[in-house]
Amino acid sequence: MSLDLTTHLIHHPYEPEPGFAAPQPAVHKASTVFFRNTAAMRGADRRRKHVYSYGLHGTPTTFLLEERLAALEGGEHCVLVPSGLAAITLVSLALLAQGDEVLVPDNAYDPNKAFSAETLARWGIGCQLYDPMDPDDLASRIGPRTRLVWLEAPGSVTMEFPDLTALAAVCRARGVPSALDNTWGAGLAFQPFEAGVDLSVHALTKYPSGGGDVLMGSVVTRDAALHARVKAMRASLGLGVGVNDVETVLRSLPSMDLRYRAQDRNARALTDWLARRPEIVQVLHPARPDSPGHAHWQALCGPEGLAAGLFSVVFDARYGTAQVDAFCDALKLFKLGYSWGGPVSLVVPYDIASMRDPAVTDWPHGGVLVRLSLGFEAVADLRADLEQALQVLGSA
Repeated sequence: MSLDLTTHLIHHPYEPEPGFAAPQPAVHKASTVFFRNTAAMRGADRRRKHVYSYGLHGTPTTFLLEERLAALEGGEHCVLVPSGLAAITLVSLALLAQGDEVLVPDNAYDPNKAFSAETLARWGIGCQLYDPMDPDDLASRIGPRTRLVWLEAPGSVTMEFPDLTALAAVCRARGVPSALDNTWGAGLAFQPFEAGVDLSVHALTKYPSGGGDVLMGSVVTRDAALHARVKAMRASLGLGVGVNDVETVLRSLPSMDLRYRAQDRNARALTDWLARRPEIVQVLHPARPDSPGHAHWQALCGPEGLAAGLFSVVFDARYGTAQVDAFCDALKLFKLGYSWGGPVSLVVPYDIASMRDPAVTDWPHGGVLVRLSLGFEAVADLRADLEQALQVLGSA
């Protein structure tokens, strides 16, 4: 067939020779996916693990990242979604229906608490908060309507490390699926499924990306039935990820362990220094013996285990919110911003009392809490930055 030049540019017969190999995998961008014939088109069941039907449901590039993330966390199945919060809400929507109930730890990531207590309530789904440091409290709250329990290790912002194995065992004994927000552990500090959880949710925005420039999340499980429900809900919601973002995460994964360890090492150096400062009454970091749940962290992660580059400090009660805000504003290397795991150190002040239910858990500290996330700046420079900002704190 003789083709017009314009048509020839679209339907040129050249195809790459097989066998090409390079350090970085190929990037397959597609909305439309071609089928060999009508039989292949009619038989494309996207519920199967690796079937190409439409770009929204997966390409070789997205499937490759899913496989690597499943391996990282010790799972067998993975789906990608546009953010860590999307991964959380996807699990809840996939497993809950009208009349059901979800249990959420009182120290959980606040958007998860808000979605569970407010958005799900509009659809007739109940929500209870529980004390994550008390497995008996969790056990007492699980009832006949409970269809999902959220876990978090450590707690968002306040960094308490629960007895994750005991909490997961409570859920398993009652036949209720447990879902862990494993963004902090990242598959490196501990293996979530060895601890007994059923699903692991991961904000790839943090350590897997490592650049502070990608929004993405994942849901990993070993349970094929749970995976099928999550994958079906993802398809129903039309959730997909940009392949350029997938490429960025794939490029970052090989250095993830090195980056995690470097930020962990720097965090321990700074927390040791901050713990000696008179302005600070508590340093919250799971590797510190005086941090809540340290023994649980040690049991799960090992005596020489990893503890990430994230920690919080509680200021002496003599410093009010305005003074602590002045401290944060005075920092030069630490930037005010949410998220963590990237190259730039971050700081965020929190009003913890407003984030807790006193009927569920007690926040014993009266002082203002500030969370710090370490980037890759030199420890000496970060310490000098904190020291000059503490001088401002005293004079504010």
